Amino acid sequence: MSTSRALSEEEVINEMNKMVAFIKQEAMEKAVEIKSKAEEEFNIEKAKLVRQETINIETAFQRKIKQVEVQKKITQSNNINKSRLRVLQARQELLEELFNEARTRLKKVSQYGDLLKDLILQGLFQLLDENVTIFVRRCDLNVAKEAVDSAQKEFIKSTGLSVKIDIEDGNFLPDDSAGGVVLTSHFGRIRIDNTLEERLRLAQEEMLPEIRLLLFGHSPNRKYFN
Repeated sequence: MSTSRALSEEEVINEMNKMVAFIKQEAMEKAVEIKSKAEEEFNIEKAKLVRQETINIETAFQRKIKQVEVQKKITQSNNINKSRLRVLQARQELLEELFNEARTRLKKVSQYGDLLKDLILQGLFQLLDENVTIFVRRCDLNVAKEAVDSAQKEFIKSTGLSVKIDIEDGNFLPDDSAGGVVLTSHFGRIRIDNTLEERLRLAQEEMLPEIRLLLFGHSPNRKYFN
């Protein structure tokens, strides 16, 4: 949708001059018509007309100035909002790339056996149940058996409670996942997700404000800080 171009100051002055010239011409013609009646009446009428038209011109001029200022502010505001949206979108894309890279690197975690043991042990402390079933990737079955043995011994030593841990060998975590473990008890009614993807998601939620601050600094619109 096209918009009319705002008049420049010089163009506005030219238009004003034209209007003033027109008004003066009208006044002169009226003066000729009424001159025969009375010189005094002519001067009064002329002054009245000139004054009124001058007020009209000034009013129109001020109205145009305000219209130009309003349009300028609207344009500036729209441009600022568009720029902010582009910045926010670019930041979000960068954060997504960052966390996608983190997910990719999860699959290359070294010393996975120790990590799996710690994830199992943490889940045991949360459940505090005598019978626990865990779910792992098919490719992690062997390392999971060693991790279960270590976690079980450490749990019993720390709590004095006995626990039986079964590894589910008919329902595995997806092969393309980053690994980790899911623990369940009470026939699956209680479930703890200690997969690496879930831990990354939780870390992402908790650390997102700090990550934003490290990457982008404080928001220029923020006035108060805790």
